[in-house]
Amino acid sequence: MSEAITGVSTSAARDLLVELVETPSPTGEEAACAEQLVAFFESHGREAFVDEVGNVRAPADDSVLLTSHIDTVPGDIPVRVEPGDGEREGSEVLWGRGSVDATGPLVAMAVAAVRTGVSFAGVVGEEVDSSGARHLVETRDAPDAVVNGEPSGWNGITLGYRGLLAGTYVATSESGHTSRPENSAIEDAIDWWERARNAVADDRDEWTPVFERVTPKPIEVHGGTTDDGLSVEATMDVQFRVPPRLTVEEVREAADGELDGGTVRWYDEVPPIMTTPRNPVARAFRGAIRRADGEPRLLRKTGTSDMNIYRAWNCPMVTYGPGDSDLDHAPDERLSLDEFDRSIGVLEDVAGRLGESA
Repeated sequence: MSEAITGVSTSAARDLLVELVETPSPTGEEAACAEQLVAFFESHGREAFVDEVGNVRAPADDSVLLTSHIDTVPGDIPVRVEPGDGEREGSEVLWGRGSVDATGPLVAMAVAAVRTGVSFAGVVGEEVDSSGARHLVETRDAPDAVVNGEPSGWNGITLGYRGLLAGTYVATSESGHTSRPENSAIEDAIDWWERARNAVADDRDEWTPVFERVTPKPIEVHGGTTDDGLSVEATMDVQFRVPPRLTVEEVREAADGELDGGTVRWYDEVPPIMTTPRNPVARAFRGAIRRADGEPRLLRKTGTSDMNIYRAWNCPMVTYGPGDSDLDHAPDERLSLDEFDRSIGVLEDVAGRLGESA
């Protein structure tokens, strides 16, 4: 669909991107950006609203749902547009928190949704607990297909993410002189963690890709004598990244099986996901990228994203968006505006072809 028909020019798309990057939106503070997105859709004749948890919804043709997250991690990076260094001649780069993760993909999705008439959702809370994506899955029917917005590069297609298991280990022991041989709660915590790490260790060689391994990480540790001097307490926040060859339940059972003297409260479980490059959305992207004179790159990410949550819809999906994911959360986060423009063109092509085949 042409810009003349939709009324969203390249310059207008870039202006919206800069406006949203200039509007701070750390998790829990997405409302101002959400209002701007609603205004953008309404100004182009589209229904849009903010739902109970703060998601922006613009329902339309559900042959594909274009979705990305509104929230960013904290960080004050002065917003500016500068000439690109090493980019294509005449291109510019936008600096600012969220330009890559994921305001760039978010705005590309919004513009492509307006130009093609497909459904859109901007969700909240992705950087913390995916609360917006979880609410979306619970409260709307599954679309025919999903494109989740995260940086992959304009010619990259992300097919998989590892899952996540997160919990807090707690142990208590009687206080006593440090010369006593019995384990304290702190030692119990250390011992459990070592056993749990060994229990989920990959038994293949060191060349096994990280994506295919379990990655255990302690996130925060506290321990010491209680204020009344009668006990020793230890707490340890831990995470396990789970590859698609395993389930979160298998990793949890392995870690629980090593408990001896403490307990774990598991508070977050996100299943891994790995889609096939032969699914209709991936095929549409490969064709669109080639028609834009690019060579498609198929990616797997070692973290998690809202795509893990959307697997509950059981429909074809990929993750896509402009930007270098190495700049996620970085102090020098920046996005090539030329790449941003090209990604919108790819998204339009994909949405149009998925609509034709629906």
